[in-house]
Amino acid sequence: MTMPIMTEALPVRGAPCWVNLLVRDLPGAQAFYAAVLGWKFDDSGILGEAFSVALDDGCPVAGIGARSPFLAAPTVWTPYFASADVNGTADQIRERGATVAVGPLAVGEGRAAIASDRDGAVFGVWEGAAPVWSSGAAGPRPWLELWTRDVFEAALFYGEVFSWPRPGPDAVDVAYEEEQVVARVSGRPMAVLSGGAVGSAPDPRIRPRWIIHFPVDDAPRAAAQADRAGGETFPSPGVRSSEYVVRDPEGALFTVAEGAGL
Repeated sequence: MTMPIMTEALPVRGAPCWVNLLVRDLPGAQAFYAAVLGWKFDDSGILGEAFSVALDDGCPVAGIGARSPFLAAPTVWTPYFASADVNGTADQIRERGATVAVGPLAVGEGRAAIASDRDGAVFGVWEGAAPVWSSGAAGPRPWLELWTRDVFEAALFYGEVFSWPRPGPDAVDVAYEEEQVVARVSGRPMAVLSGGAVGSAPDPRIRPRWIIHFPVDDAPRAAAQADRAGGETFPSPGVRSSEYVVRDPEGALFTVAEGAGL
């Protein structure tokens, strides 16, 4: 498990601070995402030879690392949420009937864990200085949506684990809007929780999961590039136009969407 270059600032507790993907074929994944999203990669080895930071117009947006051959987990894009105490957060996750699959363990100068909620949606927890894009720098950062069976049950789970809502200088606000739950920091949406997932569905696109939406200027073009690069694309099951679900060559799902997202 790897994390990107860090800043000096600590992220807002309970807010998303990074997205990461572990793959079997790192050069192949880099070639695919370069073709689809135009990413370049920082392979300077600051955090090890098996890890790269994806750059969009020079701005760090995501991490892609080589997975250990002994790790049998599926290839999945994973959002990380900030915690002041990853051990305590892991305990909160377990106490609420969810699973901590990896960690907590030391990663560079921070600590991390990978978990799944009660419906099986995978997410990470990070303690330490913030990954680069959470520091407020402008750039095409992704946005997050939880596709879940029961939006209120999910809001209760994540609210208890990450203290949503919360007043104070690092306030997190939560509101019910158009049959979705939206969590905000400083008035800016950080994640949306949407219902409609089917827990036992054979199709992973409609099973509970955290969806990583990557903004693009031309979603149909990005989808066509994905098909040509060895991926597979589908119309989004949501109501937004100009949005496609993409399955990369190793099976990881993500979304390309036009516009600013949330």
